[in-house]
Amino acid sequence: MDNTLNFIREKTRGFEPEIAVILGSGLGDYTKGLDGIEIPYGEIEGFMPSSVKGHKGSLFFGVIKNKKVVIMQGRFHFYEGYPMKSITFPVRVFKKLGVKDIIITNAAGALDLYHHPGELMLISDHINLTGTNPLIGKNDDDEGERFPDMSEVYSFQLRKIALEAARELNIDIKEGVYAATTGPSYETPAEVNMLKLMGADVVGMSTVPEAIVANWLKMRVLGISLISNYASGVFKNKLNHLEVIEAGKNASDKIKALLDLIIEKI
Repeated sequence: MDNTLNFIREKTRGFEPEIAVILGSGLGDYTKGLDGIEIPYGEIEGFMPSSVKGHKGSLFFGVIKNKKVVIMQGRFHFYEGYPMKSITFPVRVFKKLGVKDIIITNAAGALDLYHHPGELMLISDHINLTGTNPLIGKNDDDEGERFPDMSEVYSFQLRKIALEAARELNIDIKEGVYAATTGPSYETPAEVNMLKLMGADVVGMSTVPEAIVANWLKMRVLGISLISNYASGVFKNKLNHLEVIEAGKNASDKIKALLDLIIEKI
């Protein structure tokens, strides 16, 4: 951790971000045209290469709406074979750099016809179906408590700010429950029916590990899902990752405007 922090501080000349953003599949264009410092993951000790199409694989440090921000252009996934400690290592780094609030985005599949591809959804809660937890193992009491409360993983205050921003921009946005599975295979129709019975609204393969660790570190978390497709069985069509990438491109202007205004209001 110390080597990573020293390297980043040297590269960014002591830049101290207050807000972190994790960009999900197809959302990497958010930093396009912004001035800042970009560091490829391959240069940062403890950061893994991202093998997923639509994930650029670099850290961006810059100022957005007068706020100092660090942005992960792509994340690490459990299905890539990385352990949970590696997947959530960046969140711990962000906390050490001074980050207080983290915005975690993803692409997700809608489990019903109430949510539609192209729409955004604020995550109000999650269901962890990965079969593990990033806090398993020896606890670092200096970072967080052994048994952290999870009654409000996704900050009510940040969700209120996001809803206000969406209203000002005339962006239709709903709130709902995100179910996290391991992937990389998409869910079967039977699994989708099970998720609906459990109370989930959308399903994806990320976000929850980072959100758990951020909550453990006493950071405020805002989760935003871009609904990229309908999950298996909602319609008869088959799923592929290309539609996820395409959905991100189509919604890029809307997401950029919303993130900018949220960051300004935080």
